[in-house]
Amino acid sequence: MRAMTMALILSLTAGSVSAKPHLRDVPAIDGTILAVGIADEIRKNCPDISARLLRAYSVINGLKSTARDMGYTDEEIDAYRKSDTEKARLKAKRVAYLEDGGVNPNQPASYCTLGREEIEKGGQIGALLRMN
Repeated sequence: MRAMTMALILSLTAGSVSAKPHLRDVPAIDGTILAVGIADEIRKNCPDISARLLRAYSVINGLKSTARDMGYTDEEIDAYRKSDTEKARLKAKRVAYLEDGGVNPNQPASYCTLGREEIEKGGQIGALLRMN
């Protein structure tokens, strides 16, 4: 009986240890989606900057592959991707990032300034943008 109890405890514990975090809690996924959204917002509002579309598509397609490699199903990925709650959360983070970067929604030049800074930094956001 003791052996069965231990086996049950171990199997329950193993299941909880192997549980995957929600995709919003996976920085490689959530952070990349946020970066793509920020880059998209910059390019839509700054006439001097455009998107590196092939790179952006490659990054987005790579996310699904990365999530699958981490053990997420297509259903889990699609639920996260289509969730209105997640979209609103990411939009709020995007707006905060833009504001922290000095963007004023009524001044397109402020998007350009942040966009140039991101391109110069060469980070995830800047890599998705280019000067026209």
